[in-house]
Amino acid sequence: MLEWRRDVRRFRRDPVPPETLDRLLHLADLAPSVGNSQPWRLVLVESAEARAKIVEIFEAENEAAARTYTDEQAGRYRQLKLSGLKEAPVHLAVFSDENPQQGHGLGRATMHETLAYSTVSMIHTFWLAARSEDIGVGWVSILDPERVTEILQVDDGWRLVAYLCVGFPEEDNIVPELERTGWQSRSPLETRLFRR
Repeated sequence: MLEWRRDVRRFRRDPVPPETLDRLLHLADLAPSVGNSQPWRLVLVESAEARAKIVEIFEAENEAAARTYTDEQAGRYRQLKLSGLKEAPVHLAVFSDENPQQGHGLGRATMHETLAYSTVSMIHTFWLAARSEDIGVGWVSILDPERVTEILQVDDGWRLVAYLCVGFPEEDNIVPELERTGWQSRSPLETRLFRR
């Protein structure tokens, strides 16, 4: 299961049963959080209008990102499929409340970023739970967080952490798509493991 928990960008259009999505969200809500603060705030983006605006933001930001590369790499970048926004049946925006009442500030006075880390822990829990149901998740990071926040009309104290596409993947493959397309291979753990 852990080998195939890849970032999915190619989805079938079959809907995710509502009871399955509800179960996955409840499992994700069991994730640990600093001071038991549960800072994650979830927005199911269901309106066609909001989704279309998110796609517009992605396309503009993706084109801007493409322009940061040159020559052959720019061409390879433009050939990558970097989101499943148009195909995924479920769009889930995940925010972190920057000042949740729950937890009463425990554990975050010196490391305030642990709120966002807690939200990422919830996302990872959701990702693994989804995989156990043969559902894929794709994290779309090529977005302008402020514009997404405006479109979804959420509280000013919420910070966008992730915009997730969720659905049944077109295929199962344990090799990351960026590796299969020649963008970059994964490096061995030994290059990132240090002993002191």
